[in-house]
Amino acid sequence: MKRAVSISIGSSKRDKRVEVQLLGETVLIERIGTDGDMEKAAQLYQELDGKVDAFGVGGADLGVMVDRKWYPLYSVQPMVRFVKKTPLVDGAGLKNSLEYRLAPFINEHIGDYVKERKAFITVGVDRWGMACSFADHGYECVFGDMMFALGLPFPIRKTATLKVLAAILMPIAGRLPFEWLYPTGEKQEQRIPKWEKYYLWATVIAGDCHYVKRHMPERLDGKVIATNTTTASDVELFRQAGVKYLVTSTPVLDGRSFGTNMMEAALIAASGKGRKLSVEELNEMIDQIGLQPQLQELN
Repeated sequence: MKRAVSISIGSSKRDKRVEVQLLGETVLIERIGTDGDMEKAAQLYQELDGKVDAFGVGGADLGVMVDRKWYPLYSVQPMVRFVKKTPLVDGAGLKNSLEYRLAPFINEHIGDYVKERKAFITVGVDRWGMACSFADHGYECVFGDMMFALGLPFPIRKTATLKVLAAILMPIAGRLPFEWLYPTGEKQEQRIPKWEKYYLWATVIAGDCHYVKRHMPERLDGKVIATNTTTASDVELFRQAGVKYLVTSTPVLDGRSFGTNMMEAALIAASGKGRKLSVEELNEMIDQIGLQPQLQELN
């Protein structure tokens, strides 16, 4: 049996392990949270290095890929300093392959419901494939990067503007403590409603699940949520808020969807190549497996 492990600085409440079949291989996929403790995560990577087939970096990114330009997040690098043998990914490959398929999937499966194609993407720089998916497939977009990352009330409406913003800000932001940029540990469970105007304007609200939840209003009646990792409690939160459809970029396995880092690590483990896979290789495996976004009707 192959084994892929995602070590996350997110909440341990989201931990899960499940066996999946991928291209004839049985792969045990496991998510281990350290509640915001990067040093504990580093020690776990050290303990398991060379003993598992692939690692995922969860609850953090090693960097962000914006239109083939890589911007490293330097504060995260010490967390993976002990990894010498096992292939390590943060999900960037799937963010730019599988997540680009989200908007066409929505258009194909619930296009009659989503008549007004307006998408509020919480942070586009972090999920470039998702951002381009909606921008390239007929959606009027608002990107909330300035709101969610910097707390500034300035909407961005074009991916070209996002590229310029990334070129200016990411060399600086990349050197800030990661917890300044993204909720970690117990902060992932906190919700502070904000930017309601844009949540209510959109027919589709898309982005990292923690960002989507962090500022969502009490009611999202009739909305479509397009996101990545969800737990059963996340699904129930969206259901109680009145969300009509939930679309996850990765499939639901044993009651929850796993992050792109976990699924990319699982694909590496199943491939047996012992290294990171190119976007082309990932797309080929995605097509072979028939991996596609998952649609759930909540209300």
